Amino acid sequence: MADSIKKNVANAGNAVANAAKDVGSRIATGAEDAVDFVKEKTGMSGPDGGTDRGVSAIEDHMEVIASCGKKVGVVDHVEGNAIKLTKNDSRDGQHHFVPISWVSRVDRHVHLTKNSKETEENWKADAASCAR
Repeated sequence: MADSIKKNVANAGNAVANAAKDVGSRIATGAEDAVDFVKEKTGMSGPDGGTDRGVSAIEDHMEVIASCGKKVGVVDHVEGNAIKLTKNDSRDGQHHFVPISWVSRVDRHVHLTKNSKETEENWKADAASCAR
């Protein structure tokens, strides 16, 4: 019986430690987002401001912003070397794809190296086309 109690206490301790790690990670991400938001809204970040998290941080539903500052879409999901944009935000009601290579940085948004005109003229109809 004592072994069972020790095991339960150890399991509870591990659960608390894992929960604390998760909460700490969420707080750090939230703090980073808050700093980026303030920098963006106050103009303190400059054109390349924000904490670049890299393309691996691209998440569904992030806004995709062209280099000129215009929103060109919302991430549906990442598919291979391409970002699939939602069709809800598309003027023609179709999914469009932009190559990962067009990404300049990722913070609260996905920022592209191309302006909105270049992006809309050159986005692809499928993910396979982005590999070329």
